[in-house]
Amino acid sequence: MGALHAGHFSLVKRAKARADRVIVSIFVNPTQFAPNEDLSTYPRTPAADLAALQKLKVDGIWAPSAATMYPEAFATRIVPAGPAQAGLEDAFRPHFFAGVATVVAKLLAQCEPDFALFGEKDYQQLKVVGRLVRDLDLKTRIVGSPIVREADGLALSSRNRYLSPEERALAPTLYRVLKECAAQVAAGAPIAAVLEYGRTAIRRSGFVLDYLEARNADTLALPVALGAEPLRLLVAAHIGKTRLIDNVAL
Repeated sequence: MGALHAGHFSLVKRAKARADRVIVSIFVNPTQFAPNEDLSTYPRTPAADLAALQKLKVDGIWAPSAATMYPEAFATRIVPAGPAQAGLEDAFRPHFFAGVATVVAKLLAQCEPDFALFGEKDYQQLKVVGRLVRDLDLKTRIVGSPIVREADGLALSSRNRYLSPEERALAPTLYRVLKECAAQVAAGAPIAAVLEYGRTAIRRSGFVLDYLEARNADTLALPVALGAEPLRLLVAAHIGKTRLIDNVAL
Protein backbone atom coordinates (compact mmCIF):
# COMPACT_ATOMS: atom_id res chain seq x y z
CA MET A 1 0.00 0.00 0.00
CA GLY A 2 2.91 2.37 -0.55
CA ALA A 3 5.05 4.25 1.99
CA LEU A 4 7.65 1.67 1.02
CA HIS A 5 10.37 0.57 3.44
CA ALA A 6 13.11 -2.06 3.63
CA GLY A 7 10.56 -4.82 4.17
CA HIS A 8 8.91 -4.03 0.85
CA PHE A 9 12.29 -3.74 -0.84
CA SER A 10 13.20 -7.20 0.41
CA LEU A 11 10.15 -8.54 -1.47
CA VAL A 12 11.36 -6.84 -4.65
CA LYS A 13 14.88 -8.24 -4.25
CA ARG A 14 13.57 -11.76 -3.64
CA ALA A 15 11.32 -11.46 -6.67
CA LYS A 16 14.19 -10.25 -8.87
CA ALA A 17 16.24 -13.26 -7.80
CA ARG A 18 13.65 -15.68 -9.17
CA ALA A 19 11.87 -13.85 -11.99
CA ASP A 20 12.62 -12.46 -15.43
CA ARG A 21 10.42 -9.41 -14.79
CA VAL A 22 9.11 -7.83 -11.60
CA ILE A 23 6.01 -5.67 -11.24
CA VAL A 24 5.17 -3.80 -8.03
CA SER A 25 1.54 -2.92 -7.38
CA ILE A 26 0.80 0.05 -5.11
CA PHE A 27 -2.75 0.81 -4.03
CA VAL A 28 -4.10 2.12 -0.72
CA ASN A 29 -7.25 0.05 -0.72
CA PRO A 30 -10.23 1.93 0.77
CA THR A 31 -12.41 -1.16 1.13
CA GLN A 32 -10.21 -2.68 3.84
CA PHE A 33 -10.48 0.35 6.14
CA ALA A 34 -13.37 0.76 8.58
CA PRO A 35 -14.83 4.27 9.02
CA ASN A 36 -12.89 4.73 12.29
CA GLU A 37 -9.53 3.66 10.80
CA ASP A 38 -6.73 5.66 9.23
CA LEU A 39 -7.54 5.72 5.49
CA SER A 40 -7.32 9.51 5.27
CA THR A 41 -4.01 9.67 7.14
CA TYR A 42 -2.40 6.44 5.95
CA PRO A 43 1.20 7.27 4.89
CA ARG A 44 1.53 8.05 1.20
CA THR A 45 4.96 8.77 -0.31
CA PRO A 46 4.53 8.23 -4.07
CA ALA A 47 7.57 10.21 -5.24
CA ALA A 48 9.91 8.45 -2.80
CA ASP A 49 8.33 5.07 -3.66
CA LEU A 50 8.86 5.62 -7.38
CA ALA A 51 12.48 6.74 -6.91
CA ALA A 52 13.29 3.73 -4.73
CA LEU A 53 11.70 1.27 -7.16
CA GLN A 54 13.53 2.84 -10.09
CA LYS A 55 16.78 2.39 -8.17
CA LEU A 56 15.89 -1.27 -7.68
CA LYS A 57 15.25 -1.53 -11.43
CA VAL A 58 11.77 -3.02 -11.28
CA ASP A 59 10.20 -3.59 -14.68
CA GLY A 60 6.85 -2.00 -13.96
CA ILE A 61 4.74 -0.26 -11.35
CA TRP A 62 0.96 -0.66 -11.30
CA ALA A 63 -0.51 2.16 -9.20
CA PRO A 64 -4.18 2.44 -10.17
CA SER A 65 -6.59 5.06 -8.87
CA ALA A 66 -9.56 4.18 -6.67
CA ALA A 67 -11.82 4.98 -9.62
CA THR A 68 -9.96 2.45 -11.75
CA MET A 69 -10.23 -0.26 -9.12
CA TYR A 70 -13.79 0.52 -8.04
CA PRO A 71 -15.57 2.23 -10.95
CA GLU A 72 -19.11 3.52 -10.69
CA ALA A 73 -21.63 0.69 -10.10
CA PHE A 74 -18.92 -1.71 -8.92
CA ALA A 75 -20.99 -4.38 -7.17
CA THR A 76 -18.88 -7.48 -6.48
CA ARG A 77 -16.75 -8.49 -3.53
CA ILE A 78 -15.14 -11.67 -2.26
CA VAL A 79 -15.97 -12.71 1.31
CA PRO A 80 -13.39 -15.30 2.39
CA ALA A 81 -13.82 -17.90 5.13
CA GLY A 82 -11.29 -20.45 6.42
CA PRO A 83 -8.22 -18.57 7.74
CA ALA A 84 -10.12 -15.29 7.30
CA GLN A 85 -12.43 -16.35 10.12
CA ALA A 86 -9.83 -17.51 12.64
CA GLY A 87 -10.76 -15.05 15.39
CA LEU A 88 -7.57 -13.01 15.03
CA GLU A 89 -7.56 -9.88 12.85
CA ASP A 90 -11.11 -10.67 11.76
CA ALA A 91 -12.37 -10.42 15.35
CA PHE A 92 -11.22 -6.81 15.57
CA ARG A 93 -11.49 -5.76 11.90
CA PRO A 94 -14.46 -7.72 10.53
CA HIS A 95 -14.49 -5.68 7.31
CA PHE A 96 -10.83 -6.24 6.57
CA PHE A 97 -10.43 -9.52 4.71
CA ALA A 98 -13.31 -8.99 2.29
CA GLY A 99 -11.53 -5.82 1.21
CA VAL A 100 -8.17 -7.58 1.00
CA ALA A 101 -9.49 -10.60 -0.88
CA THR A 102 -11.37 -8.49 -3.42
CA VAL A 103 -8.50 -6.12 -4.17
CA VAL A 104 -5.86 -8.88 -4.30
CA ALA A 105 -8.00 -10.90 -6.73
CA LYS A 106 -8.33 -7.79 -8.93
CA LEU A 107 -4.61 -6.97 -8.79
CA LEU A 108 -3.68 -10.55 -9.68
CA ALA A 109 -6.13 -10.53 -12.58
CA GLN A 110 -4.76 -7.20 -13.82
CA CYS A 111 -1.04 -8.04 -13.55
CA GLU A 112 -1.20 -11.82 -14.20
CA PRO A 113 1.97 -12.68 -12.26
CA ASP A 114 3.38 -16.21 -12.21
CA PHE A 115 3.97 -15.70 -8.50
CA ALA A 116 3.43 -12.94 -5.95
CA LEU A 117 5.42 -12.28 -2.79
CA PHE A 118 3.70 -11.34 0.46
CA GLY A 119 5.48 -10.60 3.72
CA GLU A 120 4.94 -12.83 6.74
CA LYS A 121 4.36 -9.89 9.09
CA ASP A 122 0.71 -9.86 7.98
CA TYR A 123 0.60 -13.60 8.58
CA GLN A 124 -3.16 -14.09 8.57
CA GLN A 125 -3.40 -12.06 5.37
CA LEU A 126 -0.76 -14.30 3.78
CA LYS A 127 -2.84 -17.37 4.62
CA VAL A 128 -6.05 -15.75 3.39
CA VAL A 129 -4.46 -14.84 0.06
CA GLY A 130 -3.01 -18.32 -0.33
CA ARG A 131 -6.43 -19.88 0.23
CA LEU A 132 -8.02 -17.36 -2.14
CA VAL A 133 -5.69 -18.37 -4.96
CA ARG A 134 -6.23 -22.09 -4.36
CA ASP A 135 -10.00 -21.88 -4.01
CA LEU A 136 -10.50 -19.74 -7.12
CA ASP A 137 -8.00 -21.71 -9.24
CA LEU A 138 -5.94 -18.62 -9.94
CA LYS A 139 -2.67 -19.32 -11.72
CA THR A 140 -0.49 -17.20 -9.45
CA ARG A 141 1.67 -18.94 -6.83
CA ILE A 142 1.73 -17.09 -3.50
CA VAL A 143 5.17 -16.96 -1.83
CA GLY A 144 5.71 -15.87 1.78
CA SER A 145 8.75 -13.80 2.65
CA PRO A 146 10.36 -13.48 6.11
CA ILE A 147 9.71 -10.47 8.32
CA VAL A 148 12.31 -7.71 8.10
CA ARG A 149 13.09 -6.10 11.46
CA GLU A 150 14.89 -3.12 12.90
CA ALA A 151 18.05 -3.85 14.88
CA ASP A 152 16.00 -3.93 18.10
CA GLY A 153 13.52 -6.43 16.66
CA LEU A 154 10.61 -4.18 15.72
CA ALA A 155 8.94 -5.51 12.58
CA LEU A 156 9.06 -2.95 9.78
CA SER A 157 5.71 -1.36 8.99
CA SER A 158 4.55 1.77 7.21
CA ARG A 159 2.60 2.62 10.37
CA ASN A 160 5.77 2.70 12.50
CA ARG A 161 6.16 6.33 11.48
CA TYR A 162 3.12 7.10 13.66
CA LEU A 163 5.06 6.19 16.80
CA SER A 164 6.31 8.93 19.12
CA PRO A 165 9.90 8.55 20.38
CA GLU A 166 8.62 7.13 23.66
CA GLU A 167 6.30 4.70 21.88
CA ARG A 168 9.06 3.69 19.48
CA ALA A 169 11.24 2.78 22.46
CA LEU A 170 8.50 0.49 23.82
CA ALA A 171 7.42 -1.02 20.51
CA PRO A 172 10.05 -3.83 20.40
CA THR A 173 8.46 -5.25 23.55
CA LEU A 174 6.06 -7.21 21.36
CA TYR A 175 8.84 -9.11 19.63
CA ARG A 176 10.72 -9.63 22.90
CA VAL A 177 7.64 -11.16 24.52
CA LEU A 178 6.98 -13.32 21.46
CA LYS A 179 10.52 -14.70 21.64
CA GLU A 180 10.23 -15.33 25.37
CA CYS A 181 6.94 -17.18 24.86
CA ALA A 182 8.38 -19.25 22.02
CA ALA A 183 11.34 -20.23 24.20
CA GLN A 184 9.04 -21.28 27.04
CA VAL A 185 6.94 -23.43 24.72
CA ALA A 186 10.09 -25.01 23.29
CA ALA A 187 11.16 -25.83 26.86
CA GLY A 188 7.90 -27.69 27.42
CA ALA A 189 5.76 -25.12 29.24
CA PRO A 190 1.97 -25.43 28.71
CA ILE A 191 0.77 -23.14 25.95
CA ALA A 192 -2.12 -21.75 28.00
CA ALA A 193 0.23 -20.67 30.80
CA VAL A 194 2.71 -19.19 28.34
CA LEU A 195 0.00 -17.16 26.62
CA GLU A 196 -1.25 -15.82 29.95
CA TYR A 197 2.31 -14.81 30.84
CA GLY A 198 2.74 -13.08 27.48
CA ARG A 199 -0.57 -11.22 27.67
CA THR A 200 0.24 -9.93 31.14
CA ALA A 201 3.74 -8.84 30.10
CA ILE A 202 2.43 -6.94 27.09
CA ARG A 203 -0.27 -5.14 29.07
CA ARG A 204 2.17 -4.22 31.85
CA SER A 205 4.44 -2.64 29.26
CA GLY A 206 1.72 -0.11 28.38
CA PHE A 207 0.04 -1.75 25.39
CA VAL A 208 -3.67 -2.28 24.90
CA LEU A 209 -3.73 -5.90 23.76
CA ASP A 210 -6.09 -7.14 21.06
CA TYR A 211 -4.81 -10.72 21.04
CA LEU A 212 -1.90 -13.01 21.71
CA GLU A 213 -2.65 -16.48 20.33
CA ALA A 214 -0.95 -19.70 19.30
CA ARG A 215 -2.40 -21.18 16.12
CA ASN A 216 -1.74 -23.89 13.56
CA ALA A 217 0.73 -22.26 11.18
CA ASP A 218 -1.06 -23.55 8.08
CA THR A 219 -4.76 -23.25 8.92
CA LEU A 220 -4.73 -20.76 11.83
CA ALA A 221 -7.00 -23.16 13.72
CA LEU A 222 -6.50 -23.65 17.44
CA PRO A 223 -3.69 -26.15 18.10
CA VAL A 224 -4.74 -29.74 18.74
CA ALA A 225 -1.57 -31.62 19.62
CA LEU A 226 1.61 -29.87 20.71
CA GLY A 227 4.55 -31.20 18.74
CA ALA A 228 2.38 -32.77 16.06
CA GLU A 229 1.64 -29.63 14.02
CA PRO A 230 3.50 -26.45 13.04
CA LEU A 231 2.49 -23.52 15.24
CA ARG A 232 2.63 -19.75 14.96
CA LEU A 233 2.40 -17.23 17.78
CA LEU A 234 0.55 -14.06 16.70
CA VAL A 235 0.01 -10.75 18.46
CA ALA A 236 -1.77 -7.44 17.85
CA ALA A 237 -1.67 -4.52 20.28
CA HIS A 238 -2.03 -0.75 20.43
CA ILE A 239 0.61 1.62 21.75
CA GLY A 240 -0.77 5.15 21.79
CA LYS A 241 -2.76 5.54 18.57
CA THR A 242 -0.71 2.98 16.64
CA ARG A 243 -1.73 -0.63 16.18
CA LEU A 244 1.16 -3.09 15.73
CA ILE A 245 1.11 -6.75 14.71
CA ASP A 246 3.82 -9.37 14.79
CA ASN A 247 4.33 -13.13 14.84
CA VAL A 248 6.96 -15.82 15.32
CA ALA A 249 7.12 -19.53 14.58
CA LEU A 250 6.89 -21.90 17.53
